[in-house]
Amino acid sequence: MRTIIALSLLLAGILTACTTGEKKMKTEENPFFHAYSTPFETPPFDRIRNEHYIPAFKEGMLQHIREIDAIAGNTESPTFENTIVAMDRCGDLLVRVSDVFYNLTSANTSEELQQIAREVSPLRTAHFDNIYLNPDLFQRVKTLWEMRSGLGLSQEESMLLEKTYKRFARGGANLPPEQKEELREINKELSMLSLQFGDNLLAETNAFKLFIEDSEGLAGLPRFLRDAAAEAAKAEGQEGKWLVTLHYPSRVPFLQYSENRELREKVLMAYANRGNNDNEHDNKAIASKMASLRVKKANLLGYATHADFILEENMAKNPETVYNFLDKVWTAALPVAKKEVAELQAMIDAEGDNFKLEPWDWWYYAEKVRKQKYDLDEEALKPYFSLENVRQGMFDVATKLWGIYFEERNDISTYHPEVRTYEVKEADGSHIGIFYMDMFPRASKDGGAWMNSYRDQYLVGDSLVTPVITNVCNFTKPTGDSPSLLTFEEVSTMFHEFGHALHGLLSDCTYRRLSGTSVSRDFVELPSQIMENWAAEPE
Repeated sequence: MRTIIALSLLLAGILTACTTGEKKMKTEENPFFHAYSTPFETPPFDRIRNEHYIPAFKEGMLQHIREIDAIAGNTESPTFENTIVAMDRCGDLLVRVSDVFYNLTSANTSEELQQIAREVSPLRTAHFDNIYLNPDLFQRVKTLWEMRSGLGLSQEESMLLEKTYKRFARGGANLPPEQKEELREINKELSMLSLQFGDNLLAETNAFKLFIEDSEGLAGLPRFLRDAAAEAAKAEGQEGKWLVTLHYPSRVPFLQYSENRELREKVLMAYANRGNNDNEHDNKAIASKMASLRVKKANLLGYATHADFILEENMAKNPETVYNFLDKVWTAALPVAKKEVAELQAMIDAEGDNFKLEPWDWWYYAEKVRKQKYDLDEEALKPYFSLENVRQGMFDVATKLWGIYFEERNDISTYHPEVRTYEVKEADGSHIGIFYMDMFPRASKDGGAWMNSYRDQYLVGDSLVTPVITNVCNFTKPTGDSPSLLTFEEVSTMFHEFGHALHGLLSDCTYRRLSGTSVSRDFVELPSQIMENWAAEPE
């Protein structure tokens, strides 16, 4: 018996040693567990592997909750520093892995990343519910909120306190225990439904492939679109054909130029019905359930509707303000829209076609009317808008307005070969931040255009943490020897998203929670819309 016990103890010791050694090895190999030893501490994409995410998420949540528990259990009276600032400063590992992971699930996802997201999402949701439903922590925050007028806080400090208190209150901290549990279940279900909705949308977008085999399907298509469609078909193993997809650079010009009305209808309706095809990617039940849960959550927190809950933290404040604004837009826009419909229908009739204008006709006949009335051919403008020229023009505007400049860096790793990287500098050469540009569509990328950050700007004592910002778009790809040539709408979009990027790059905040684009959702569009307007200005 003693021999068996001794062997058991020896085996347990060996297993413990092996487990400890394995954990140490994984920790040493996982780039998220250490400060990045890269230029400007940019994410080491060349070293990050999918197997690194879950261990980093779990350890990040563990470290974060220990820091939170220490704040909540502090026996000293709550102060702005030991409670509000302490919360803003904690959770570094979780922030680091989250910033990389959720950027990539939008810009360069895969089935494996989507599966990781499904595993991590309920864990993160429960983690943050544990923080914002922590009664001891909330009591410290609430105490400071109630005595805020006597704390002598600066404007920035007051804003951080307000945002922190509201995050708890709107997160259910004032609810009784049974309703807190109900809220946890709603949050958990919403997080999973939201993930599934996005995955379905991407799958539906990628699933549609219209292969054209003859000249009838190509009628009216300009050379740039034919070349791009031929290259796309070749990449799918269908050389000699032409491929039209639902990605913006393929879909929109096809609707704009294709003479084949049947195919235009097919493309537009495929785009409109993504998630509405009664298949494994159908989103109708998911959308309905999400709407129901959002109402339930809003009611639980004391709001009449989900819109009331969301708008309270925006400039509009309430649904009535939004509806009043929309009514004003509608009143002004409707007569103009009716006039445009009449013009398009008149052209259809003049050409001897006996059909009523439908949505899949709009782009096509609007282009024809534009040529007829203004002798303006959007395709003829594209050679003036090569992506390289537009990018340089955009940078030049930023230099003229703010004295900053952009230097391309080839020594910073990226998550995809198409991504270009720039160091943003002051006029004196001092470092401002890093700017990634990811411009072309692919199956692993969501549709649309957006700005995000891999690291926000903030201060740690007197040390500046500089921002790492990204713009992700879906513009016309270069084909063969032809560069990427943009429509003016794409030019405007590029300037628009650059405005968001500048907002993040030029942020000057002390606290991470307030940094960059962490402002009201409707206000966040101000810098981008100002920048967008410069696209058409010769100056």
